[in-house]
Amino acid sequence: MSINILYAGNPKRWDVYQHEISKAIEEIEIEATLSCDLPADQVDYIIYDPNSALQDFTPFTRAKAVLGLWAGVERIVYNPTLTQPYARMVDQGLSEGMTEWVVGHVLRHHLEMDLDIHNTDPAWGRLAPPLARDRRVGILGLGELGRVAAKALTNLNFPVSGWSRGAKSIDGVTCLHGDDGLEQVLRCSDILVLLLPATKATENVLNAERIAMLPEGAVIINPGRGPLIDDVALLEALDRGHVGHATLDVFRVEPLPDDDPYWAHPNVTVTPHIASDTRPDTAAKVIAENIRRGESKEPFLHLVDKKAGY
Repeated sequence: MSINILYAGNPKRWDVYQHEISKAIEEIEIEATLSCDLPADQVDYIIYDPNSALQDFTPFTRAKAVLGLWAGVERIVYNPTLTQPYARMVDQGLSEGMTEWVVGHVLRHHLEMDLDIHNTDPAWGRLAPPLARDRRVGILGLGELGRVAAKALTNLNFPVSGWSRGAKSIDGVTCLHGDDGLEQVLRCSDILVLLLPATKATENVLNAERIAMLPEGAVIINPGRGPLIDDVALLEALDRGHVGHATLDVFRVEPLPDDDPYWAHPNVTVTPHIASDTRPDTAAKVIAENIRRGESKEPFLHLVDKKAGY
């Protein structure tokens, strides 16, 4: 029996996703119709981009699962019409892309590259930066993306401490949780990386009180989610020099408005939400595997806990 798969993603990416998903479905030997235009009551699976025009899942009475193309779920998880299981995207391409971006910017700040790249009068003879073993990195969020980034940084000899809401264990990483654990990570982070999901519990997790716990001159790197940071508190900390620099890839409003103060601040680097994008070739394999599992009555991978919000 053939199944029907609705693509409800970015229409500009339909051609590439059609090719990659069709190929991945063929490899698991399931007969399927993949289309971006199907009657709602005949759809078995929805491949979904939270920016999609599709926001009402009520008509999809036959759908066995909604398979997200994003790692983030804050734009969909609280949708009251979403009664179907929702699987977020966790794949090798996302993990590798995020790791490369995080490591690149940690090294940029660790090696103080901006002093040499942007300075019109290079400081010949200035002292070299410390070695990685003497630069402490903290990571808030030890899910899949946080875990692989932490491991990559420990492999470069950075001492890494990480915080998560529940207990975690990662070889070579000091893993902490709870309020005391969060304070401990903040106080020993010369470079702080934010990789938490956006939930009601994590909004403004980096507020004025917690920013003050960071060492003087600390660097903040946020490729996670914009609402993790109290923007007013961060700008105030940047202005008084307590935070030395902030490299921000995500924001509460995207694209970042032209008049946002982050653009003009000399100690802020803005990047346009590029830390890690979904790669169609690797994402298609994850989607196909979840469809195979659905047809075989096996548990879906990467299901979102709607109550927890991630």
